[in-house]
Amino acid sequence: MIRDRWHIENRVHWRRDVTLKEDASQVREGQTPHALAALNNVVLTLMDYLEVPNMAAQIRVFEARLEDALSLILCPL
Repeated sequence: MIRDRWHIENRVHWRRDVTLKEDASQVREGQTPHALAALNNVVLTLMDYLEVPNMAAQIRVFEARLEDALSLILCPL
């Protein structure tokens, strides 16, 4: 049971809090926090689909190649 809890912590919360910096967000008004959380869900889902071993490194690659990132979001998989 303890291992399952830490698996969830490491798999979901760590990636959201540390890699995507969700806890550091200053956005608190209106529907914007919900929209950003939804976008983070898309990012996490794509990273899982692509079987990315290092999410932070892959995010840096997509920041350098915005067209590649957008094509993953906009084109059918």
